[in-house]
Amino acid sequence: MSEELLYAGKAKSIYSSDKADELIVVFRDDITAFDGGRKDVIPGKGEYNAKVSARLYALLEEHGVPTHLLALEGPVRMRVRRLTMLPLEVIVRNIAAGSLVRNYPFVEGSPLDPPLIVIDFKDDSRHDPMLNDEIILALGLVTQQELEELKQLARRVNEVLRDLLAGLGIQLVDFKIEFGRDVDGRIRLGDEISMDSMRLWDSRTGASLDKDVYRFEKGDVLSTYGQVAARILGGE
Repeated sequence: MSEELLYAGKAKSIYSSDKADELIVVFRDDITAFDGGRKDVIPGKGEYNAKVSARLYALLEEHGVPTHLLALEGPVRMRVRRLTMLPLEVIVRNIAAGSLVRNYPFVEGSPLDPPLIVIDFKDDSRHDPMLNDEIILALGLVTQQELEELKQLARRVNEVLRDLLAGLGIQLVDFKIEFGRDVDGRIRLGDEISMDSMRLWDSRTGASLDKDVYRFEKGDVLSTYGQVAARILGGE
């Protein structure tokens, strides 16, 4: 059975597989910013994101977070469970930065304790507007029970990643994750967790170690991604 392209996003392509309930995710070298207003191709970037995502998903599974990961089948190919994705972007913020500072009177770099959980409506045509619980429930996007489950899982993801990265000399400033329902209706973490979806600062220097390097032309993107990948992957 040949693989059929099902969806091409900004930096990943989704293909059918030899099993109806499994998909193939291919991490491309594309990189975008500002709602796709800026686009480039950085050879090697997709491999770093694929390997980091696979490592972090495996770690999260070990700590009780169900994910879509089945196996990394090559440098940029990941076999995953087929999910019906929820049109929600769940953002966890440990330190004030980015749009939180631009839109609200927070001081950049201020710790947020407890961490903030913000949920956006995933819709590029509407520029991913922020949601509150009432709007989420009124739209019927999830049930009240599922909403609480999403928040609980997001907090657990944050705890696991923050502890791991702190030990590697990296501050987890914030990150975006997405969830979906598997064929049995169970909510699982989907999409990716990589330097594209996390805001990371070097604990010693404060330097950006994520896509902000591309957004704001702070240095060499591939070198930065490679440094983060080397820390996370260790001797793998």
